[in-house]
Amino acid sequence: MTVQQVAARFNELAKEEKWFDIQDELFAENVKSIDPENSPYLGYAEGKANVRKKGEDWVKRITAGHHFHTTEPVMAGNYFAVGREMDFTVDGFGRIQINEIMLYEVKDGKIISEQFFY
Repeated sequence: MTVQQVAARFNELAKEEKWFDIQDELFAENVKSIDPENSPYLGYAEGKANVRKKGEDWVKRITAGHHFHTTEPVMAGNYFAVGREMDFTVDGFGRIQINEIMLYEVKDGKIISEQFFY
């Protein structure tokens, strides 16, 4: 798939909040997931199974979702980015709002890295 095709499929699934389907379908085996340095929420993971576990561990801590929204992808070269707004309650943190940019790198038709800026 091209970057445009990956981004379009990502967008379809993101609109339905199907984040684990995105991982299963679009992530490369050697994918990297990078949160901001010193993030109080999440860190770094490498490899599809470890990235999946990172996501699962986070989702288990969400006790209530109040608002979620993802923007349309913007593409440049082998990258695409989306904006993400989240308002949710997380065990250990309480109710938090995160507005972030999510940057994805695509190679050989698969996402090889995701990086979050918040």
